[in-house]
Amino acid sequence: MRLALLIVVAAALIASGVSPYDRSVWLAEVMPVLIALPVLVLTARRFPLTPLSCWLIALFALILILGGTYTYARVPLGLQLQEMFGLARNPYDRIGHVFQGITPAVLGRELLLRTSPLRPGKWLFFVVTLACLGISAAYELVEWAAAVFWGEGSVEFLGTQGDPWDAQWDMFLALLGAVAAQLLLGPWHDLQLQRMGRSDA
Repeated sequence: MRLALLIVVAAALIASGVSPYDRSVWLAEVMPVLIALPVLVLTARRFPLTPLSCWLIALFALILILGGTYTYARVPLGLQLQEMFGLARNPYDRIGHVFQGITPAVLGRELLLRTSPLRPGKWLFFVVTLACLGISAAYELVEWAAAVFWGEGSVEFLGTQGDPWDAQWDMFLALLGAVAAQLLLGPWHDLQLQRMGRSDA
């Protein structure tokens, strides 16, 4: 399963790099995937992740790759949703930021449960939520730095689509994603971690 997900993500990454809308924006958007894939491959044998974490990482990678291919304001799926629901902007960027909370929440939860004294409960929930907010805020700082460095050329990368509150919305949606992931996926995740622990033993 892990190998199949890796092949799908790698194939999508290669295909997206053939003729993206804007090469520099594509590189900036898929950079997390370019960093994460080698790390995951190198640590897969020593520290295999649960199936849930693998699926969420792959899905988030595909979201980033698609956004990088078209730029977030032009992703066809988002344009269809915009037309379907009569939205003022392409919502694909919003979907990406929800998963910017969901995926790090489950992955962070897994790392903490397997490598720290923390156990499922309010402290784990609190620490994971704050970590996800920190990741989201750090990404907004990256976008701010891009705006300073690129000037007008950063419009496609930022994907604000004229919304002056875009950064705040992005962090809020990541927060919602992190909270929802822990509440809805936490029990399933715990079950997978227990099975993994039994198989390791």
